Amino acid sequence: MTKPDGGPRAEEPLLITSSMLTAPPRRGPVDFERGLQLAPPLIVGLIIANVVMFVGEVSSGALVDRETIIAAGALSRDEVLGGAWWRLLSATFLHGGPDHLIGNMLVLYIVGIACEHAFGFARTAAVYVASGLGGSLLSMAMSPGPSVGASGAIFGVAAAVIVVLTRHRDRFHLRDKRIGAVLAVWAGYQLLIGFALPFVDNFGHLGGLAGGAVAAMCLQPRLLARESPR
Repeated sequence: MTKPDGGPRAEEPLLITSSMLTAPPRRGPVDFERGLQLAPPLIVGLIIANVVMFVGEVSSGALVDRETIIAAGALSRDEVLGGAWWRLLSATFLHGGPDHLIGNMLVLYIVGIACEHAFGFARTAAVYVASGLGGSLLSMAMSPGPSVGASGAIFGVAAAVIVVLTRHRDRFHLRDKRIGAVLAVWAGYQLLIGFALPFVDNFGHLGGLAGGAVAAMCLQPRLLARESPR
């Protein structure tokens, strides 16, 4: 800088205060339930996509037998190894009957609300895809198929919620402290049922759990990023 007459201008001394020498105070816990959406766009979109796909299955006769469901895009080890890698995801949008679809969509809606609230649209989509792929890969490794259903991806979404609430338990204020525990008990119960019923693809559930948990550990929750002081 220069003086008005063009000469050099002396810099003013900087006063050091105690506030400059200490870290800014950390904000209190984030209210996890505040701002929770009852119709999160990604989860609603996924539910609609699953319903539309099921209507297509019924109208095309895909539920008639093993061959027709494989032709519709079910997970089949031989087909995937033959180059149909897209089945790793397409199978997660197919269901074996109306009860299968309704049960999965109800759970997806419940856990999806919490997941999309915590991570946001894009990161929840990453969790869902990672969970679906993890479920399909382990299912394919352990069984020849065919296999269909969104349950592997849904288990991963539930795992992501458990991870974020456990990993950041000191950063979130939960009005109901039992949310994570209830989800963990539900997942464990479903796995026990799956091992007892031969027609349930429990390896898909386990792979989905692993995929969702790993994805959640790699992603920063949107709620914390939004609430962090600049």
